[in-house]
Amino acid sequence: MISDGLIQRIEPGGFAVESEFDLSDCVLFPGFIDVHNHGAVGVDVMDAAASDLVEVSRYLSSQGVTGWLPTTVPAADENYAQVAQAIGHSMREHGGARVLGIHYEGPFVNTLQCGALHTQCFKTYSTPGDLNFLKTPVTGPRMITLAPEVEGGLELVAELNRLNWVVSIGHTRADLKLLDAAFVNGARHMTHFMNAMAPLHHRTPGPVNWGLARDDVSCDIIADGIHLDVSVLKLLLKIKGANQLALISDAIAASGKGDGDYQIWGETITVKNGRTSNAAGSIAGSVISMLDAVRLMRSLGVSDVEVAQMASTNPARLLRIDNECGSIAVGKRADLVAIDGAGNVRLTIVGGEVVYSQ
Repeated sequence: MISDGLIQRIEPGGFAVESEFDLSDCVLFPGFIDVHNHGAVGVDVMDAAASDLVEVSRYLSSQGVTGWLPTTVPAADENYAQVAQAIGHSMREHGGARVLGIHYEGPFVNTLQCGALHTQCFKTYSTPGDLNFLKTPVTGPRMITLAPEVEGGLELVAELNRLNWVVSIGHTRADLKLLDAAFVNGARHMTHFMNAMAPLHHRTPGPVNWGLARDDVSCDIIADGIHLDVSVLKLLLKIKGANQLALISDAIAASGKGDGDYQIWGETITVKNGRTSNAAGSIAGSVISMLDAVRLMRSLGVSDVEVAQMASTNPARLLRIDNECGSIAVGKRADLVAIDGAGNVRLTIVGGEVVYSQ
């Protein structure tokens, strides 16, 4: 039973909207939460107006997403202010997935692990004033991906943690000692694990070794079969377990548009057979949705309970909003998605309201 946007009662085989929608062949999941998304359907977070972000939210709801973090890339300082303002306005709109807050991917990252990020906008840290450019909405989670080896990196982690940012390690070549120090200072998560970080080496253990070995560090992954081979996805599940993995899309504006050439982040990004690449040949984000990631994990035999952990519960816990959403429980927000036997979204509910149905 749903009332006032919350789950009031859970009954076996019962669902409040069943009289209106035939969900007999569906599995009900808590709504998916995408903590790393640069845009979709032709909309890029970096130059989007609030209305554009609402358009993305509507599309994401058709993919089972009930909450997401618009994610930036390194850019000029004035650009961040515009992005934060648009996100703040979009958080007050309705009609699709909730805009939860903001995620800064960079600019405090390693130039040797830049991926598709523009190095000319990377920064180092020395004093708290160096964070004045980090504009954010008034409310909502604030997440940042950084490399602790940048100049002043450990002090940066400590200061961001003090300011209640969710600090995630990514685009990094840090060694174990430095990573342990970053953990002590408040970094407990890793961004698109194994991508844009020094690879595993048996004599020079770095971020991949660290992420695999620590049970108290969670990781998010791009489960598209491109960023990580499916055999690696299985290995990560075996080592880390579903309780320490979160699915993300890392989607770019081309998501939902199909193959082709797109002008994104000031360059041409080509999408061919679902793989993105920039002029340098680097993978430049993805064009999947959270639904695609869920489908892939289910195809590998991952249970629906574990998939719900990775797509909903763990992202909510990472953002420190798991007291209100991320699972199906009495008192939680009625953020729900019904997936039919073919793996399609039949119904998406946000705060008790149907925002997508098929």
